Amino acid sequence: MVVIDTASAVPPFEQLRAQLARQIQDRTLVVGTRLPTIRRPAADLGLAANTVGRAYRELEEAGLIETRRAAGSFVTATGDEGRERARAAAAEYAALITRLGIGGDEALTIVRAALGDPAAPGP
Repeated sequence: MVVIDTASAVPPFEQLRAQLARQIQDRTLVVGTRLPTIRRPAADLGLAANTVGRAYRELEEAGLIETRRAAGSFVTATGDEGRERARAAAAEYAALITRLGIGGDEALTIVRAALGDPAAPGP
């Protein structure tokens, strides 16, 4: 289920993209799942078709979905590859933090801030 918060500072396309990406990553949407046509979520969520289209394009650029002509958009297996890339990036980040002598708590604060966590303390 996707919910768009019209009062949020986060643009609707990004809310949709993030929620679908999370559902793909946590396997709520499994590999091979066919996503609804762009018009369906646009109508259901009260969004413009271009807004949904942008979210789908960004998911496709990230390799989380693929669009097949006349067949629709489907969840790809790349989500697992994305997790592996994230693990590798995390290991690289951990090595950098260690070399710089930054503690684990501060390193996590830096990550939270980079992810846009409003609870993360500022610099």
